Amino acid sequence: MKRFGYSPTGVEWAGIALILAVFAMTLMSFLPGGCFGMPSSIPYLPPSSSNFLGTNDIGDDVLAILLQGSRVSLSIGLLGATVSTLFGTVIGVFAGFMGGTVDEALGSITDFFLVVPALPLMILLAAYLGPSFMNVVMVIGLLWWPTTARMVRARARQIRGSPFIEGLMGVGARKPYIMFRHVLPNVWGIVLARFVLAVSSSILLEAGLSFIGLGDPQNPSWGMMLHFAMTRGALLHGAWWTFVPPGICISFSSLGFILIGMGMESRYRSSTKSIGDVS
Repeated sequence: MKRFGYSPTGVEWAGIALILAVFAMTLMSFLPGGCFGMPSSIPYLPPSSSNFLGTNDIGDDVLAILLQGSRVSLSIGLLGATVSTLFGTVIGVFAGFMGGTVDEALGSITDFFLVVPALPLMILLAAYLGPSFMNVVMVIGLLWWPTTARMVRARARQIRGSPFIEGLMGVGARKPYIMFRHVLPNVWGIVLARFVLAVSSSILLEAGLSFIGLGDPQNPSWGMMLHFAMTRGALLHGAWWTFVPPGICISFSSLGFILIGMGMESRYRSSTKSIGDVS
């Protein structure tokens, strides 16, 4: 990674290790189901050599469901983060570069979504659209963009005021060309950091929506595993193996993305500060 000018710290290495573990689980979910425990007719079997994480209320192997859930949770996390990051980047670059009335209008919209509690709004929208994989992705993506937009907007305004950009505008360069050719490449650092952090937020938000029954039951995620454990009596039976493993996976995968995202964001701020000091 040093070859590309990036050297992770110890904290970021911990995050990378956690993310690699999540990806390994996701890849394992593509293996044949026979590689894991076989379904049993006996519900709530405790962990054993035949079923490493026991069985759930209908006798399905918990480990197999956990691995399949990793694919769903990670897919929603990546897709939701992609939608929110793209949306926030476009609005931030456009508002910060254009300035004037456009900046004020888009800035007011961004501030409105920052003030409105996002989670209750997501719950209402997800309940209205219905439980679906893509509906969860779109709800998270379209309501989790304001922070990215605000940070990108601030950076774009700084770049907009640089002598280099003013020189390009003075020689007649078109604004779309300047935005995509010169402004956008200079905000990639903060965009990538916000994307990684958005993956963590998307995983947590999906888990929360699924836990209250707004996830897709046809594509069970870690959050849906917690929902089924709550609604099907696993807590009353003391079947900890049905809800502790998905809870650990949610926590550690989110922690991994948070560690990497915070490290990237801190490194980006340090680099832009040093550039400002030099100039």
